[in-house]
Amino acid sequence: MKQKIFIIEDDPLIRNELNILLQSNGYETAAPEFFSNMIGRIKAEQPHLILLDIKLPGISGFSLCTQIRTFSDVPIIFVTSCNTDMDELNSIMLGGDAFITKPYNTAILLAKIASLLKRAYPSQQNEQLTYGGAILHLESSSLEYGGRRVDLTKNELKILYYLFKNAGKICSRGDIVEFLWDNQLYVDDNALSVNINRIREKLTGIGLKDFIKTKHRQGYTL
Repeated sequence: MKQKIFIIEDDPLIRNELNILLQSNGYETAAPEFFSNMIGRIKAEQPHLILLDIKLPGISGFSLCTQIRTFSDVPIIFVTSCNTDMDELNSIMLGGDAFITKPYNTAILLAKIASLLKRAYPSQQNEQLTYGGAILHLESSSLEYGGRRVDLTKNELKILYYLFKNAGKICSRGDIVEFLWDNQLYVDDNALSVNINRIREKLTGIGLKDFIKTKHRQGYTL
């Protein structure tokens, strides 16, 4: 069963963009155009995760978040043009799980959605990702290729997870570091280079040479 994401966004262009992005990445979506009886709609839809703007016609996203938290622990990501420290603090204090400012990076948004869904619904997650014949085992923190397996550190697993989830796309160094930081793993730019080199050595050892490619001044890609 596909996981459902409820989009509460009053800008029709952004709402449509999020719909297309999420559906193309395997999610079911619900994205109302009108905002009356929003709580009733959320209860009826029973989404797995909510994307919530702050500035909405007739009601604020903060107020909606407060009401949602009276009956549900559904993950809530604020996606908003409100970008002050106080806005982010309020989102946390009222029960939000993440805070992303517009214009958002789609790779970061998708990674945060996947991370929150995995944490909230562990029994519903596929515990492995595959690409190019390689299998990334999330539960055992290892990678398998051609019947051979290598163990990964926590940082190495997170880096490969991000690259697998964005396979075929160029992932900038800044985006990878931001993803790791958001998951409470401190990795600066130099440490990222060290981790990437160690991952490459491990993958080469099981026959996966040049699995992670460097794009000059752009980042990495599988």
